[in-house]
Amino acid sequence: MIELLRGNRVRLVLTSGALLFVELLLIRWIPSEVRYIGFFSNFLLMASFLGSGIGILLGRRRELATIALFPFLLLAVVALVTSMEWNIQIRSQDEIFFGLAENRAPETNFLVLPLMFALVTAVMATLAIPLGPLLRSMPPLHAYAWDITGSMLGIAGFTVLSAAGTSPIVWFAVAAVLVTLVAVGSNLGWLRVPVVGALLLVVVIVTGQSRADEIWSPYYRINTYTGGNGQLYVNVNGIPHQALHPVDSEKEPFYDQLYKWFPDRTYDDVLIIGAGSGTDSAIALARGAQHVDAVEIDRAIQQLGIDHHPNRPYQDARVSRHENDGRAYLRGTDKQYDLVIFALPDSLTLVSSTANIRLESFLFTEQAFESVRDHLKPDGIFVLYNYYREDWLIAKLARMLDDTFEGGPILRVYNARMATLAAGPAVAALGGGPPPGDSVDPIPTTGEPEPTPATDDWPFLYLRTPFIAGHYLVALAFALLIAVVGVGGAARVGGVPLRRFSPHFFVLGSAFLLLETRSLVSFSLLFGSTWLVNAMAFFAILASVLLAILVNARFRISRPFVLYGLLFVALLVAYVLPPESLLIDPPWLRYVAAGAVAFAPVFLANLVFTYSFRDTPTADMAFASNLLGAMVGGALEYVALLSGYRALLLIVAALYALAWLFATRWRVLADTDLSAGYEPDSGSDTPSDPESVPAPSRA
Repeated sequence: MIELLRGNRVRLVLTSGALLFVELLLIRWIPSEVRYIGFFSNFLLMASFLGSGIGILLGRRRELATIALFPFLLLAVVALVTSMEWNIQIRSQDEIFFGLAENRAPETNFLVLPLMFALVTAVMATLAIPLGPLLRSMPPLHAYAWDITGSMLGIAGFTVLSAAGTSPIVWFAVAAVLVTLVAVGSNLGWLRVPVVGALLLVVVIVTGQSRADEIWSPYYRINTYTGGNGQLYVNVNGIPHQALHPVDSEKEPFYDQLYKWFPDRTYDDVLIIGAGSGTDSAIALARGAQHVDAVEIDRAIQQLGIDHHPNRPYQDARVSRHENDGRAYLRGTDKQYDLVIFALPDSLTLVSSTANIRLESFLFTEQAFESVRDHLKPDGIFVLYNYYREDWLIAKLARMLDDTFEGGPILRVYNARMATLAAGPAVAALGGGPPPGDSVDPIPTTGEPEPTPATDDWPFLYLRTPFIAGHYLVALAFALLIAVVGVGGAARVGGVPLRRFSPHFFVLGSAFLLLETRSLVSFSLLFGSTWLVNAMAFFAILASVLLAILVNARFRISRPFVLYGLLFVALLVAYVLPPESLLIDPPWLRYVAAGAVAFAPVFLANLVFTYSFRDTPTADMAFASNLLGAMVGGALEYVALLSGYRALLLIVAALYALAWLFATRWRVLADTDLSAGYEPDSGSDTPSDPESVPAPSRA
């Protein structure tokens, strides 16, 4: 067994799998404990790329090619996160973070994000150190294929654990096993004992910090508590989120506002998006609804309503439960409704670690409101309510409703910027007059700048206008500083001359991360902002990498400009046909069209990369340069806050054009540096004589 673990192929798969598993673990676990990070998890992804690149550089020095430091750094991160209060307060006139504006932590503690960035970078760097020698131990495409295979296994493993609702105790235990297997296959000697001991201590600390009543959904750490009024309340990632109000209890006024406006009306068919733990469904039933479609994205929160809501709405035969993204549900049904409610669908997390898209971002766009309009009966009503916190957000929603619905919305505002908005045919029938019941309030005036409506291309409801806030820029500056210091130090320690860095692979990394981000955003729009869609899209991207490796291994493509030309054509098609133009029926045709438009550039980009990677004599340096470029690509993603996601394709095209220009210069340098090729070592699965290795085209 030990001899098997020492084979380079097995070690490469284990190391890559452990890297991806630990990366996903940290991206999932840290935001659940440090609520501020939940809105910036893409920084953790950038830190993972940076750390992996630094680790490969350090691995150039053979005496450092060990993961011995990783368990101790992981132990330090776990101890710090679980023992200290890291949360901060953000108050902004032009951006809203639900759950942070109300936080009473010091406003000056903005070093939280850079510090966590540095810690995650260090953790991932120490785990990635063995990757460099392993990449050099076999032909480049062989190495890349085994690396991607391990990455896919790491993603699949964590996805399965998330779907099963397991807790961090299980995640850290699995990570400990994976790292132990990597350690067994490495030449650690007596260091294996403290390495395993530190990993066990990590699991012990996480176990000690866990609470028996915690529920882990694929989105949140969920806790419940009973208030002084005897009602059950739900916190997610430490932020108050929902309450299981009985119908006849005292609660926020927005729940009953519609029925005050139209006291003599009942609604036979009701759609509730963001149904949560069931309070909105219970009220609709109490008000005479004949059927309620309750759509909730988080199964664990819905299960709390099934188990604990005092009115038992989810057990009522008139209620149909749907676990889905609200936009995806609207797209998949042709049913017409008397009443559609957006019932406080304010998420407290991002969809993925690559983009600034929240779970509900594509619910609050003008195109989403048009979809609601198309599902209303001739006398239907669309209602939204929440704690909106700022007058400009209320005004922004009112303008979007006015742009979509004839006659515009009616509004009622309460204390603390709670508000209810309603629009639709029944409101338009009022002819601008008041409803028969309660009064309405005027739309708030916000002055300049006027709020910008959210669209499918710019889905940023909680930004007043397109801009990049100062806290993003400061954090990105810290990240860049950490990157410069970290890469410079690692290159010095690893004995890597700067001429070994590849600008070609660096630019390819930046371009691909941006392209991947835009593709994932497109799939969230087309198929739903659920964790499953996100995981399947990531897995499909890695599968396209394997396919690209196979193509470049089996077919000697002699003219790279053909690949670049096809890539530019695919990017042009994706730009001309934005995702919203692919919202077509039937669903199978939507899948085919979206897959072709969104994934053709991804596949061709992988062909471009594997073409260059196939013949590189320094696979580890090419891979490190690519990862460091991906970190920069993650920073460039913030341009979407200004331009929208469609414009990212222009940046992607410019970067690939630059990569094409670098390719000729890179090949000249590579051909003069063949002495730094792959270096089979003891236990290698490849021959020790470089001349006896099969040509990459036959890999």
